[in-house]
Amino acid sequence: MSFRLSRLAEEIKREVTDILRLQLKDPRISKFTSITDVEVSKDLRHAKMFVSVFGSEADRSRTLEGLKSASGFIRSELGKRIRLRYLPQLSFYLDSSIQQGIKISQIIREVRNEGAGDHEKPS
Repeated sequence: MSFRLSRLAEEIKREVTDILRLQLKDPRISKFTSITDVEVSKDLRHAKMFVSVFGSEADRSRTLEGLKSASGFIRSELGKRIRLRYLPQLSFYLDSSIQQGIKISQIIREVRNEGAGDHEKPS
């Protein structure tokens, strides 16, 4: 990604985070939602927003539904904050990397605990 696209992606991430935190009042959207990454297309017409939601699968599903529903509002608010010739269409995707990291950590912990039991000296 070019420096310009990277800088724009970070600015969009920052502004959308503020919009979610301060302006969006949709009860479907979890308070534990964060934008983890933004990918802007080269032609600046599309922005993929990757979100992480702390909670159950139902919380993640409701939050994604709420974000998709509010994408027009978020985009219009973004347009007031960022001046671009073309304001990108926003699409939201769940970022499951945090949940995957937690699962991997749990597996490693379990393997270590099982391994520690193998090395004990017999009485």
